[in-house]
Amino acid sequence: MTTSETPQVAAAEAEQEETLAPLDLRSLFVAGVHFGHPSKRWNPKMAEYIFGKRSRAHIIDLSKTVTSLKTAKEFIEKIVGEGGECLMVGTKAQAQGAIKDQANKAGAMYINQRWLGGMMTNFQTIQARIERLVFLEDAFAKDTIVAQTKRESLMLAAEVERLNKFFGGIKEMEKLPQVLFIVDIEKEKIAVAEAKRLGIPIVAIVDTNCDPTEVDFAIPGNDDSVRSITLITRHIAESISAGKAAAKIAREERLAAEAELEAQEAAARAAAQAKAAERAAKAAEEKKIADAKKAAEAKAAEAAKPVEEEKPAEPVAETKSDAKPEATTDKKPVVAAAAREESKPKSEAATEKNPAKSDSAPEAKTTAKPAAKAKSEAKSEEKPAAKAKPAPKKKVAAKPAAKKDDAPAKKPVEAKAEAKDKDDSK
Repeated sequence: MTTSETPQVAAAEAEQEETLAPLDLRSLFVAGVHFGHPSKRWNPKMAEYIFGKRSRAHIIDLSKTVTSLKTAKEFIEKIVGEGGECLMVGTKAQAQGAIKDQANKAGAMYINQRWLGGMMTNFQTIQARIERLVFLEDAFAKDTIVAQTKRESLMLAAEVERLNKFFGGIKEMEKLPQVLFIVDIEKEKIAVAEAKRLGIPIVAIVDTNCDPTEVDFAIPGNDDSVRSITLITRHIAESISAGKAAAKIAREERLAAEAELEAQEAAARAAAQAKAAERAAKAAEEKKIADAKKAAEAKAAEAAKPVEEEKPAEPVAETKSDAKPEATTDKKPVVAAAAREESKPKSEAATEKNPAKSDSAPEAKTTAKPAAKAKSEAKSEEKPAAKAKPAPKKKVAAKPAAKKDDAPAKKPVEAKAEAKDKDDSK
């Protein structure tokens, strides 16, 4: 009976340990969270969290512990739910195991060994060492480690072990955490100082010998008991898990919303493209119709142009062609003929009167005729072609010109004739 019942009892105890105790006074009292340090080692700033004394030791007020722990859990859940990270720090012997176990269950980062100076303020250097650790672990896992001798390979293995000791809990940390959970702020003074310098909020278990004003969210409790640290750490890990679940849900909702928005945009884009295609098709059809109409109109205009041009253009062209040649052709020959007729009788009369002057007459004719012709032509050109009445004036003007030209020509001829008569008489 005992042998068959012992496994069942062990399994029941394991289930009880795995289930989280409710956050109430009884569970905290059972875990020993109310025990404080001896009264001679107390910090007066913790007076508001102290319930009383017993056996020269202070007793912590658990009611204030419950309220402070609830507030801290809400704050951590909010920060982690928004995508932040919580770094759990506990390097003292009583806290190392609890911090590592609960951080691994919650998927949080942790440091359970010595806090190296500059872990956050000189994060670039720490990140270089983390990268070195990851590189060596991959090399050992893939069996691609470069070592000349067995001693070198052992040295590299020792380096991996040492780096894992200090950076094993923060191998995946790519940026500074948004909140710190610290056990015993008196021991982790360097971590508190770096977090305050960087403005990172701190949630810490504060015992009666600590200064609660150093942290943002103080949880009054026993930081020297393994059960007390484990209980409070489990509640903090629960809030981290709840925050990660909320962040995952929010991420999925955001991705779904983005996918839906992309689908709506794609549908709207497709509808716009379809409308644009319809408009383009309508515009093309309208353009074809307009082009066809223009072509038909152009053909009709070309067919109507010859008929319209021939009817009104023929009489106008005939009248213009008939009128202009008459005015130009009639006037010039009439004037020239009149001038010639006037000049001819005068020269013939002069030759009949003076037959002896026939030798010099051609010269006079040659000189007189061109002058008369030039004057008559100049006068005919000066006056407009449309006026036909001034023709008689040209005749009158031509007579004296011919007489003047003939008069001087006669005197030398007469003188020569008289000279010849005198010689003959002698």
